[in-house]
Amino acid sequence: MNDNSDRRTFLKRGGAAAIGALAATVRANEPAARSRSRGAKSRRFEEAFRIRVDAAERQLSKPLPILKTNGDELRYQTRIASFSKGLRHNALGEVDPDAYNALVHALASGEPADYEAIPLGGVVRLVNPQASLAFEMEGGDPHGFELPPPPTFDSSEQAAEACELYWQALTRDVPFAEYETHPLIDRAASDLSRFDSLHAPRENGRITPRTLFRGNSAGDRVGPYVSQFLLKEVPFGAIRLVQHVRTATPGLDYLTTYDEWLAVQNGAATAPRHGSVYRHIRCGRDLAAYVSLDFSYQAFQTACLILFGMQGTTDAQRSYKGAPYNARNPYRKSRSQTGFVTFGGAQALDLVARVSSAALKAGWYQKWCVHRRLRPEEFAGRVHNHRTGAANYPIDTSLLHSPVLEMIDAVNRTYLLPQAFPEGCPIHPSYPAGHAVVAGACATALKACFDEKFPVHDPVVTAADGLSLMPYREGDLTVGREIDKLAFNVSMGRNMAGIHWRSDAAEGMRFGEAVALSVLSDLKECFNEDFAGFSLTKFDGTTVEV
Repeated sequence: MNDNSDRRTFLKRGGAAAIGALAATVRANEPAARSRSRGAKSRRFEEAFRIRVDAAERQLSKPLPILKTNGDELRYQTRIASFSKGLRHNALGEVDPDAYNALVHALASGEPADYEAIPLGGVVRLVNPQASLAFEMEGGDPHGFELPPPPTFDSSEQAAEACELYWQALTRDVPFAEYETHPLIDRAASDLSRFDSLHAPRENGRITPRTLFRGNSAGDRVGPYVSQFLLKEVPFGAIRLVQHVRTATPGLDYLTTYDEWLAVQNGAATAPRHGSVYRHIRCGRDLAAYVSLDFSYQAFQTACLILFGMQGTTDAQRSYKGAPYNARNPYRKSRSQTGFVTFGGAQALDLVARVSSAALKAGWYQKWCVHRRLRPEEFAGRVHNHRTGAANYPIDTSLLHSPVLEMIDAVNRTYLLPQAFPEGCPIHPSYPAGHAVVAGACATALKACFDEKFPVHDPVVTAADGLSLMPYREGDLTVGREIDKLAFNVSMGRNMAGIHWRSDAAEGMRFGEAVALSVLSDLKECFNEDFAGFSLTKFDGTTVEV
């Protein structure tokens, strides 16, 4: 973890004094300003200034975050537990110490020239480490949020999460529609039930095919695995958008040979991906394909459009059934007005994009400057070298005793984690997952805008072949729960590709939620309407008012 104490000290001490003095001056001079008859325009500008100062003071008054790591970077001087992909590595895939130290030095100094001096191992470049130092004008400062440390390298929790990833790789092509009857899914659920440290939903204390690879929110446990917002047709303005995903070729995995794996750790260029046909999302490989080609908040933008409804935009015979706005929306009871720029479509679409940017900046700080957690593909290289006797690493034996490793080895002749993408993971640290922080933030924005309790009309489920959608009739689905499920689908889709851990997803979603709530707390002061504040249900099921 780098210090960055000068930034926080200034904001807490000098910054507080400067802002307070400036605000006091404005307030003290207000009578004089009015006496000089500067008029309504001047008063408007002064009021805008006070709103910004009050927001800054409100954020500054919050306690400084406690930034705690899991200690792995200091514990292992060879950096076997730290992210290093793209730098130079030895034959075991262990990072060159000078290259790693140069990375840490650049992150600590913040000097652009130091980033340019980081020695890479190949042609693939690091993904935007300087974003970890960017500021944000709404909500809390990107450095002002807390994130618990991830599991340690030698822990049973990391072993459990790794075991889940190996099983996800083996079951990528099993249709979600067949989860409750497929023998491989049953075997995965049985093996993962051994791990008390795996924070996954259970039935009667066991992971079952019904709960396998699902999230812990109430919405994740109900209905089809895939959220309605990834399946239903989208009224995209004058365009009818059918959610067919360009799927990946079944059975085609990457980084399964050691030479290929080592080259990619050193930043080698990779071959292009092999595409397949367009289908509805039907399995883990399809979900991984969706989150490999999406833009940052795509799933939540389309969810927003589905929730609008926009009846009759493309077909006079088709009625798009949307959802009402949140009960706190001041226009739900208005006799003479509707919302648009505020409390309407423009605000909802803007808010989804706005919170995603704030969440990514905060997440990038945690990734690069605090935790620097290694990616699953890096950990799997340690597993392979340990199992083959090339090295000796402190890996919890609960993973080493899992039958999944022998099944992986039987297919690929290595213990490496099969990847869904030829390049494996992106060139930035694992914790928290970028998709997850965006998902947490955007889901929070949607729940602040729409009525969470409203039922989802005409729910559907994907056929096993992915070529059609069928009516779903086994239970009622609600807007809020399907938004929560969408957030976990987007997050877990990255895990199903082999590039993130379960804790990257779960903690990343909660982290993004906190960032979005801080943005909403500033935004609520900017309206003329009679507005009591935002109210929504968090991922843990509690209600929060902002």
